[in-house]
Amino acid sequence: MKAHDKDMAISGKLVPFGILEVLSGVFTIIFGKSRETSDFIADCLEQWWEDRKEHYPHIRELVINLDNGPALSGVRTQFIKRLVEFADRHQLTIHLAYYPPYHSKYNAVERGWGILENHWNGALLTDAATAIEWAKTMTWKGISPIVKVLEGVYQTGVKVAKKAFRMLQKHLRRHDELGKWDVVIEPCNSSNRVLCENG
Repeated sequence: MKAHDKDMAISGKLVPFGILEVLSGVFTIIFGKSRETSDFIADCLEQWWEDRKEHYPHIRELVINLDNGPALSGVRTQFIKRLVEFADRHQLTIHLAYYPPYHSKYNAVERGWGILENHWNGALLTDAATAIEWAKTMTWKGISPIVKVLEGVYQTGVKVAKKAFRMLQKHLRRHDELGKWDVVIEPCNSSNRVLCENG
């Protein structure tokens, strides 16, 4: 097949996900090669926590500031399911705090993406390996990011059945006024044993 005159011979695809640890300034960039789905985002969080948890042995609650992407919505059943599993596995309370719609510019991680875009501005990112190596050489507040790659293939449209999701909701506390914009996920432990046995 002939290439078009503006074809830059691009091969491959990367889906970026970023986690900025606000106090330390550590910026983790995880690239996927498939799609941005709830499972991809949950796997990114798992990868990040496995890599970084030794730096936070005292932490019992993670507060995660999020934008309003559909894959990580506070009502996305598969996303909530995966984070309930994450909370149980690591015995962490997960507090999801969402920026209002169209306000993601206030999310500090967006400035990290801006720096990356400026860093590789003009570079020919013709393949995934080149883009990944460029990402490794940027700096955020004088620190190079941690860069990882997830190889999995992610399917879109994965949902949790209504009955199963009702059981998951027992793990959730939603803010009375903010609802889906402020969600706390409690892990199973001895203090909420009945909750876990029912869910």
